[in-house]
Amino acid sequence: MKWFIGMFIVIPALEIGLFILSGKLIGIWSTVALIILTGMIGVWLAKQQGLAVVEEAKREFFYGRLPSGAILDGICVLIGGVLLITPGFFTDIAGVFLLLPATRSMIKPYIARWLKSLFDTKMFFRIYR
Repeated sequence: MKWFIGMFIVIPALEIGLFILSGKLIGIWSTVALIILTGMIGVWLAKQQGLAVVEEAKREFFYGRLPSGAILDGICVLIGGVLLITPGFFTDIAGVFLLLPATRSMIKPYIARWLKSLFDTKMFFRIYR
């Protein structure tokens, strides 16, 4: 929980610092244009990858298999799309990392292990007795 609160302090501070540095290096209007451009590219990339994930899930269902890989891809695409739409350079880098299939395949085992640990420790849902 402490790391979660820390993220809400560290990441915005890092983004503000990068905005100031970028504004000094390339100018204010270029920085604003870059932020808008990365947001637009993020929307387009998230749409393309989201459609690819849906097609993969359909294919898995068609062959009678559970689309567990497609579900993890969908989670990555959703989070990556949100990060790319969020203004900031650090969040854009993380969003692209989650949206590209080559880099997404590196992070999927960690997400799967984290979700499995949440289910195993019953932290994902609450059981009332």
